[in-house]
Amino acid sequence: MGNTRHRIENNKISYSERSKLLYVSTSKYEDDWQSILHSHPFSELFFVVSGSGSFIAEGSEFPVSQNDMVIINPHVQHTEKSLHTTPLEYIVLGIEGLSFSFENIASAQDGISMHTALGNVYKYNIQSSNVYAYLNIMLEEISRKEENYENVCQNLLEVLLICMLRNDNLSVVTTNNTILNRECTQIKNYLDANYSENITLDTLASLTHMNKFYMAHAFTKYTGLSPINYLLQKRIQEGKSLLESTTHSIAQISTMLGFSSQSYFSQVFKKATGKTPIQHRNEFKKLK
Repeated sequence: MGNTRHRIENNKISYSERSKLLYVSTSKYEDDWQSILHSHPFSELFFVVSGSGSFIAEGSEFPVSQNDMVIINPHVQHTEKSLHTTPLEYIVLGIEGLSFSFENIASAQDGISMHTALGNVYKYNIQSSNVYAYLNIMLEEISRKEENYENVCQNLLEVLLICMLRNDNLSVVTTNNTILNRECTQIKNYLDANYSENITLDTLASLTHMNKFYMAHAFTKYTGLSPINYLLQKRIQEGKSLLESTTHSIAQISTMLGFSSQSYFSQVFKKATGKTPIQHRNEFKKLK
């Protein structure tokens, strides 16, 4: 009996220890398509399943078609456009914790190369069918959500990254959280200054050019409160000050704080403090 053993010489730090798969999404062009420039504080992998169109990033536009993979580094404004005759269908991965280096890849000079490199965006055509297979398994795992599906998807990301980096001489670097923290600070300052306005997650996402769900997640991790809960806490703090230092009515104060009604203000105030606004004002007067 023949027996061959291949020994693993060393254990490198895996990409999954440095990165996190945030989402896997699939899209297909339809008549309600909206092509809007946007950016994220994390990297994206954009894989074209079928169809053709163009990708816009860093002031440039280049064609994309079946089996093209576009790598977008964090904080790069980008969007895609589809041809009506051959609608784009694509899969996108959001990856936190890693960005890509394209320093060793030269941009095409003769128009023949299958690689397109910009400062923070890189496109190439994938010949291997394995990449599409891994992406499909990710989609299947996420749609079924069976036990430990998150680990399966994270490990598939590891395999996918290894295949990409092995074949195309790309390299990755750990993403610095300084920029992300700056965005969260910007949101916090905006809420502090504009708490009386009608503020939604869409408002904050537009302010920072971040995906609103990821923005909410990042802000919660940064401050310990979701953006909406932080906004309510700020309004309650200001409400206490107005109740203690002015003679404005409860209705006036609720309007000044940006609440839709006096009853809603009273409800939120009591939930946060255990007292109604009137009770808080009366108890403060007794202490003076």
